[in-house]
Amino acid sequence: MQPLKNNTIKLRALELEDLDFLFQVENDQEFWEVSGTQTPFSKHILKQYLANAQQDIYEAKQLRMLIEDGSGNSIGLIDLFDFDPQNKKAGLGILILKKFQKKGFGKQAIRLFLSYAFESLDLHQIYANITIDNIKSIALFESLNFKQIGIQKDWIKVGSIYKDVALYQIINK
Repeated sequence: MQPLKNNTIKLRALELEDLDFLFQVENDQEFWEVSGTQTPFSKHILKQYLANAQQDIYEAKQLRMLIEDGSGNSIGLIDLFDFDPQNKKAGLGILILKKFQKKGFGKQAIRLFLSYAFESLDLHQIYANITIDNIKSIALFESLNFKQIGIQKDWIKVGSIYKDVALYQIINK
């Protein structure tokens, strides 16, 4: 397996020491739209999550990693979810804190994660669901050769409105 790092960033497993960062991110209502969250998380619940986060991906069907910059700052999270080893596919989600956006960290993290998913987990395809008004994420995923394969109409409810979600996919050939 290739290391999950380059000269600029590192992807690593979550540790109990990441509790405060996770608490900050999971309770930031700005991120709830993309994460499907509707209520805050307590530190107690997140502590339990971190204690179980070391489960094997084949058991948990998901994998969340912390993204660190070259100085060791926690700058975001990247996830594989809906892991389906039989059909060799999974969903991908990424979150970069606002102050670290537009610096190329997201693109580097996804590249490292795709390499891991395709080479180490032997996945055939990865998909991402992106609201059609999230222009930055669409540009990011398209720059990494994800292709839009459909639109899910009125897929998520945000406040009192429904938003369409674009389904993006990349296939390992």
